[in-house]
Amino acid sequence: MIIAKNIHKYYGELEVLKGVDLHIKEGEIVAIVGPSGAGKTTLLQILGTLDKPTLVENTTTELSINGQDVLNLNDKGLSKFRNEHIGFIFQFHQLLPEFTALENVCIPGFIANKPKKQVEIEAKKILNFLGLADRIEHKPNELSGGEQQRVAVARSLINHPKVIFADEPSGNLDTASAKNLHELFFSLRDEFNQTFVIVTHNTELAEMADRKLEMLDGKIVIKNSNSLQ
Repeated sequence: MIIAKNIHKYYGELEVLKGVDLHIKEGEIVAIVGPSGAGKTTLLQILGTLDKPTLVENTTTELSINGQDVLNLNDKGLSKFRNEHIGFIFQFHQLLPEFTALENVCIPGFIANKPKKQVEIEAKKILNFLGLADRIEHKPNELSGGEQQRVAVARSLINHPKVIFADEPSGNLDTASAKNLHELFFSLRDEFNQTFVIVTHNTELAEMADRKLEMLDGKIVIKNSNSLQ
């Protein structure tokens, strides 16, 4: 599913990622943990094609997702690939306040130029699966924090992406809502065989994952298998 080799990232003279290698299988849930400043979010952004690695002289850097070499795509091709194959969930749900839950979920489908009716039917189906059938016409400020994050999850699913990248997805939720969200990820994996790569400080979520990768100073230093054999 995801193969990354020799991923470096510099910001000026600061080396944030120091040659990260990574292989994530289809349908796997992987948690990336580590202290602040370890490079977790930077790695997630590069894996999710929101940022590009720094190419270092005399080294070979590779990044493929679902068999596609994403480093050789131009900006237009990369945007198309991202819209069709990748979903994102962030700590701050980033819902558009002027739109309803249904409209927010539909946006990636509209960007992909899918028929409006088809997208709305799919969005309602996903929102119903997430327990939000009676909230579809509500705007974000009319929803609880947990409901807003579930709408963000629905938005990430609308184009049936192969992989979902999540950056501290439960960081702003209370304990009960966080637990529900964590369990939801596993339900989605079982239902749709989605792959999840999750940056988190939440110990419970990290221990639930198939694998836990610990980062320190721009490198993956520990790879623990939880339930995956």
